[in-house]
Amino acid sequence: MQHERVLVLDFGGQYNQLIARRVRDLKVYCDLKSCDMTAEQIRAYDPIGIIFTGGPNSVYDAASPHIDPAVLGLGIPVLGICYGSQLIAYTLGGRVEHAASSEYGKREFTFVKDSPLSQDIPARSVCWMSHTDHVTAVPEGYEVLASTPTCPVTVYGNREKKIYGVQFHPEVVHSEYGNKLLENFLYKVCGAKGDWTMGGFVAEQVAQLKEKIGDKKVLCAMSGGVDSAVAATLVHRAVGDKLVCVFVDHGLLRKGEAEEVMEVFKGKLGMNLIRADAGERFLAKLAGVSDPEQKRKIIGAEFIKVFEIEAKKIGAVDFLVQGTIYPDVIESGKDKSAVIKSHHNVGGLPSVVDFKEIVEPLRDLFKDEVRRVGTELGLPESVVQRQPFPGPGLAIRIMGEVTREKLETLRDADYIFREEVAKAGLAGKIWQYFAVITNSRTVGVQGDFRTYENVIALRAVTSVDAMTADWARIPFDVLEKVSNRITNEVPHANRIVYDITSKPPATIEWE
Repeated sequence: MQHERVLVLDFGGQYNQLIARRVRDLKVYCDLKSCDMTAEQIRAYDPIGIIFTGGPNSVYDAASPHIDPAVLGLGIPVLGICYGSQLIAYTLGGRVEHAASSEYGKREFTFVKDSPLSQDIPARSVCWMSHTDHVTAVPEGYEVLASTPTCPVTVYGNREKKIYGVQFHPEVVHSEYGNKLLENFLYKVCGAKGDWTMGGFVAEQVAQLKEKIGDKKVLCAMSGGVDSAVAATLVHRAVGDKLVCVFVDHGLLRKGEAEEVMEVFKGKLGMNLIRADAGERFLAKLAGVSDPEQKRKIIGAEFIKVFEIEAKKIGAVDFLVQGTIYPDVIESGKDKSAVIKSHHNVGGLPSVVDFKEIVEPLRDLFKDEVRRVGTELGLPESVVQRQPFPGPGLAIRIMGEVTREKLETLRDADYIFREEVAKAGLAGKIWQYFAVITNSRTVGVQGDFRTYENVIALRAVTSVDAMTADWARIPFDVLEKVSNRITNEVPHANRIVYDITSKPPATIEWE
């Protein structure tokens, strides 16, 4: 089935994946593609609408990304956001200038004329601005639809041509009715029907996988993470025992997670799942290693070796399943993207497996969509809502050398922290929360004895996409309970600190 689809053209803005996710949340499929697509390529893609994203450049700089003016003459509805709005105006003969004062953050704007974009949105509302340039004169045939005192052309458009520009960012949560504006563009301007649902995706994928795989043999590396778990379950739904899963247990997972993987996927779902218990092997390889990048490399290389041993026992397979998701596809397709850390349970596997073709059933989905597919497939919430977890596991939440004692201490401390956050009803409100063993030891008094033990740091952040994050304001009474429990119940921990650094300047993980 061919879904109606929207094309999001990427001009380098920080919120571009978020725009695509918002469109999909509104039940319209979309793809995020490079802004250098030609008019002919766009015509062949056949979108019901196009969105130009924001970006860091100035449109009047010759080196900045521009578009073929023919794109605006295809008769396809277009919405320009921030840089995209300026680009439409500039391309069509309007005027874009450096603003007298840059605008960052919340601003109140006013619709001065009705349009399809303003339907069911109050005349005045709050939006999120982030710009140094702005449109000062709209192209001929276009009209100003909304303004702020410092940004006279906040929204403009041409109803007949179905082309609109919005200076603010409707995709971010700070824009009060931003989602409604995007919905209006999709349904009132583009005429979307809204045929993109996760239930429909599951049914289509299962049918396609059945047809593609038939009675051939499939292999999947499972890490216990959301992506590989959902990918494996989707393939298992389609082909049953034709799928063999290998779970390399490197001994660096959180408390109870390895057991849960076996219980859910082998016990409840009946998957053909092999557990390679390699914890001792990984600990031996990590002995004496403190550098975080060296830890990552050792774990990645060892994972592949262990998987290779198991794969050789299985022999040749026709297909290798990978849990690639859409952000991975987008990033790998960018010429100027930063180097992405290869996920330890995927990078390098194809070279050690005797297979004919890779199957990536989730490659069109964002992370939140993957979770919804997991729910559709009946996976328990503990698996589907599993927090983001680094491939090298607890090894990079232990500062310095990884030892068995530190692992056990961290597992117990982390478990207590997660348990108390859940008891307080905060689990769904915090993006990620975990414990870290620092490379510091301090003097303490426990009972009548002097102790010299580990400092445990607690980290909890709120975020939308992990690109930026703010430290979570966990109530003091919850933190107090966590601190008391860890220092009383966990050996080798006598001091608890709470990390109140946002990203930037810090990263979410400590290493």
